[in-house]
Amino acid sequence: MENLEEEKKGAKKFCANCGKEIAKGSEFCSHCGTSTKASVRVETQPTNYSNNNNNSYQNEYANLANIPSEYKPISMWGYFGYELLFSLPCVGFILLIVFSFGGTQNKNLRNFARSYFCLIIVLTVILVLLFVILGIGGAAAYGSYSRYNNW
Repeated sequence: MENLEEEKKGAKKFCANCGKEIAKGSEFCSHCGTSTKASVRVETQPTNYSNNNNNSYQNEYANLANIPSEYKPISMWGYFGYELLFSLPCVGFILLIVFSFGGTQNKNLRNFARSYFCLIIVLTVILVLLFVILGIGGAAAYGSYSRYNNW
């Protein structure tokens, strides 16, 4: 009796297991196969799903294996490893230049190497400016000091 009143009101039917909308008159959910007897009738889609609902995550990342090798994402440990590799004094800088200018097919690694290379350029410019400013200041201080101390 209650179900008929809800259907007359136009309430939508959602699966209690996966949260997807169930078509009118269906006995089972078309997404997960759960019986409609376990379904919940509400006006809006329920927000708290059961813990075994990974369908949206699985659907979103199911095609990760189909990504071409030039677009494969780098893992967090991969970034950490490349960071350590690029920070080596001579070999790391050479590999950084090689990866930045096309030594790899992976675009993510190439972009990471380019950003790291830009960071090194910016830090080098800042250090050079700092040394120039401190050098000029030191020379001026030494000149004024030596002017008053004639030994």
